[in-house]
Amino acid sequence: MSLSKQFKEDFTTTTIVLMSIAIVINIVAGQLVSMLKLPIFLDSIGTVLVGLLAGPWAGGLTGLLTNLIWGMISSPVAAAFSPVAMVIGVAAGLCAKYGLFRSLWLAIISGVIITVCNAVVAVPIRLYMFGGITGSGADFMTSYMLALGKDLFGSVVVTVFTSNLLDKVATAVLAWGIVQALPERTIGRLNRAKCVVITG
Repeated sequence: MSLSKQFKEDFTTTTIVLMSIAIVINIVAGQLVSMLKLPIFLDSIGTVLVGLLAGPWAGGLTGLLTNLIWGMISSPVAAAFSPVAMVIGVAAGLCAKYGLFRSLWLAIISGVIITVCNAVVAVPIRLYMFGGITGSGADFMTSYMLALGKDLFGSVVVTVFTSNLLDKVATAVLAWGIVQALPERTIGRLNRAKCVVITG
């Protein structure tokens, strides 16, 4: 299949509308959590949802655009983490493609996989662009680890993994639950949604 044909199949009008809604969901949820200084993020629910319903490339683009737009609106830190958001969408889409969102327990496993992919990209950005501190609620964990005498790299790795583990598992489960609630007609309009078999 040619690249242009694959692009047309992956990015239908329905998918583009879904991506737009998902970007708004991501920014609103992320901004609310940031204001409350919670130790999780919840800014990738829409990204994961698009990954499940429209495939990894649509999911990745949703994440990338979310953070770039968010960065232009109010948070330059969000823009710096746009590669992380893209990886989350791609990872979610690939997990769905290979059947890792076919049950609740598989969705939890997918959340762990997404966390690992997220950490690989997020740790270097957090370290080298922000010195380990980004102004999020997760900074408390970094400060605590440093106070215990841990080195900066180890403290950031622990912070990123632990804060994202809870966040990404919760996000994956929420996205899975949303897909369960969608009517079959809506799912049928999305080419990649058939990869997510909704079961109890």
